[in-house]
Amino acid sequence: MSTFTTSDGTDIFYKDWGAGQPVVFSHGWPLNADAWDVQLRLVADHGFRAVAHDRRGHGRSGQPWQGNHMDQYADDLAELIEKLDLNDAILVGHSTGGGEVARYIGRHGTGRVAKAVLLGAVPPLMLKTENNPEGTPIDAFDEIRAGVAADRSQFYWDLSEAFYGFNLPGATQSEGARRAFWLWSMQVGLKGAYDCVKQFSETDFTGDLARIDVPTLVAHGDADQIVPIAAAALKTAQLVKNATLKVYPGAPHGLTGAYEQAFNADLLDFIRS
Repeated sequence: MSTFTTSDGTDIFYKDWGAGQPVVFSHGWPLNADAWDVQLRLVADHGFRAVAHDRRGHGRSGQPWQGNHMDQYADDLAELIEKLDLNDAILVGHSTGGGEVARYIGRHGTGRVAKAVLLGAVPPLMLKTENNPEGTPIDAFDEIRAGVAADRSQFYWDLSEAFYGFNLPGATQSEGARRAFWLWSMQVGLKGAYDCVKQFSETDFTGDLARIDVPTLVAHGDADQIVPIAAAALKTAQLVKNATLKVYPGAPHGLTGAYEQAFNADLLDFIRS
């Protein structure tokens, strides 16, 4: 396995496939780099270098008690990019990973970044507040924490249905996709999984989005039940300079079926342009 040790002593697992301009993928909660395998192979097959890591606390990376917060996630990404000496990188983040990409740029700038892709991403703010009425009430995130703490195995299995939109009318079911989601989720340490809920739900990325000064694809399904589009992509596209908004009608949060195929085509077009 390829790993490196961060400055605070945490081992981070990563994949590094292919050669060419780097495309660096950040995964969603509570998954790991394997969730990007189709896209990693896709870009590597088309002449790019595909890199993806397991966020601390997730997958094959270390499970420290401390440091499970968005600033540290972004700094871990920065250390990976610096370790591999990546330049002109295209950063791709899904869900919580989109927040990680935004916070990376907010803290470290775009000196090593050529483009960004925010897919079903949590910025600018998921939580419903007086200034963000389109957000999700705190009760929903409290329920997530309670589910993770009480019976995470059953909680992750149940979550997979809405994650991929298999509960939507006319959806094509894939038990395999749900089993994969469950397997990846069960690799997350309980402490890291619990802490991360606050990070993806309550972190305000508005200032980070303002610092993005590279071409950015903001992509989102309008039937996303996990990160509703009204508080996410529709606002992000207005806050990011040089943003292109792509809305996928009827698409859920997780990449599956025709949605995944459409996004893959758009991803290739964007990174090649």
